[in-house]
Amino acid sequence: LKLLISLIFYSFGGYMINWINGHDDRFKCLVNHDGRFNNISSYYATDEQFFPEYDLGGVPYDSQSVHDKFSNHNFVQNWKTPCLVIHGGKDYRVVETEGLSTYCALQRKGIESQFLYFPNENHLCLRPKNSIVWHKTVLDWLSKFLKD
Repeated sequence: LKLLISLIFYSFGGYMINWINGHDDRFKCLVNHDGRFNNISSYYATDEQFFPEYDLGGVPYDSQSVHDKFSNHNFVQNWKTPCLVIHGGKDYRVVETEGLSTYCALQRKGIESQFLYFPNENHLCLRPKNSIVWHKTVLDWLSKFLKD
């Protein structure tokens, strides 16, 4: 049973959007803002190593199996839900290749998806004009899938 429901999250929530897409298909659509795709490559590209080390019990070269076990790239074969992927080009916490990887995986699987890119934004969408585009794009995406 698919309810008229969607999920929208960013940062760790964006990681969880990818996780949910690999483990649950009850949602009509998803919105992923600055979410991690690959725990290993993301670890070496971020400006913030504390959280993956703390959450996953160490650095990837000592605990790769745990980092890999919870890495979203390993569950792409299960993805089914349409997803809007949003990313900032100056995001050093979750680098832009994580968003591009998510989008490319969706496209390769033939899952309806859209990529919204803000080259001058960081981990958040802070510029007023960009915020307007962000909100319009998200609302349009939701309207497309959550009609009565």
